[in-house]
Amino acid sequence: MQGVTVIDHPLVQHKLSLMRNKDTSTAQFRRLLREISTLLCYEVTRDLPLETIQIETPVERTEAVRLAGKKLVLAPILRAGVGLMDGMLDLIPAARVAHIGLYRDPETLVAVEYYFKAPDDIAERLVIVVDPMLATANTAVAALERLKERGVTDLRFVCLVASPEGIERLRAYHPDVPIWTAAIDRGLNEHGYIAPGLGDAGDRLFGTR
Repeated sequence: MQGVTVIDHPLVQHKLSLMRNKDTSTAQFRRLLREISTLLCYEVTRDLPLETIQIETPVERTEAVRLAGKKLVLAPILRAGVGLMDGMLDLIPAARVAHIGLYRDPETLVAVEYYFKAPDDIAERLVIVVDPMLATANTAVAALERLKERGVTDLRFVCLVASPEGIERLRAYHPDVPIWTAAIDRGLNEHGYIAPGLGDAGDRLFGTR
């Protein structure tokens, strides 16, 4: 699919399979989510711009490279998106974090916003929006719209599992936003859940199932 990158690294696929298992405990699910989020972050940031600097090694002066520009922003969609933060921040500890509170109305499946907090200069930064599941894409579409209202133009979306319907909807509303995912599943069931999926990521992460 255009604009979609499936991360098929063996470690990602192995850990995702463990997370799908209904018998995986809350503690195991939480640990696996942290581990897999680091691997996803590695892939989505592989093309970040670099600049050349001069440094002193213990041996001599030399040229080296470092990340260029302002630090990026990670934007988890609450609540399940928070589960991806620890692993990503392990890799990029200087990243800023924006929080986007959205929930899917159980009857209409429409996204309802209840919280938004972001750095004042977020419009000047690359923003990576994260959520474990891209199902109907209603919350993802709403989150990206909110960020664009704040002037953000450099956006990426990362999830663990996506549905074809969710990808189609997100690309229709935000064709400029590339998507990274570990898997594209069969589709949505009658309740709007991804099948085969891994269940409600928030419930499994926080033990509220």
